[in-house]
Amino acid sequence: MQKIDLSSQNKTKEFAYTLSKKIKIGDIIYLYGEIGVGKTTFVKFFINSFQKKNNLKLTEVISPTFTLLNEYQINKFKINHYDLFRLESSKEIDNLDLFTDSKNSITLIEWPQKIKKNPKNLIKLEFNYNENYQKRSVEIKGLSL
Repeated sequence: MQKIDLSSQNKTKEFAYTLSKKIKIGDIIYLYGEIGVGKTTFVKFFINSFQKKNNLKLTEVISPTFTLLNEYQINKFKINHYDLFRLESSKEIDNLDLFTDSKNSITLIEWPQKIKKNPKNLIKLEFNYNENYQKRSVEIKGLSL
């Protein structure tokens, strides 16, 4: 397990760009962490890195807390960004069919602790506050940088 310092937006951006080079279509990334710890900021930089690599316009990336899913088309594949915070039951999660399109996409899921059955190609990112909330870090499970 690797622990990476994310105490600034530049460090978060650097991490997102580095990780985007290691991720393959079909990978599923779980994002754990408290509200405000930087999960959506990471997702923004991660998606923007693919847009930049593919000469696409950088889009605004916001949390899909109320819509549950935001999709970003990157040429021949898409990035699915889910936020399961508001869901209450595993049946609601089952109805989303989170993993049916995973062969043609990269899937990012915030609040994945509500998912009962984990898929293959799973990478876990645990975002944490450190030192009285002044610093942040992420721990990676399932992938080496």
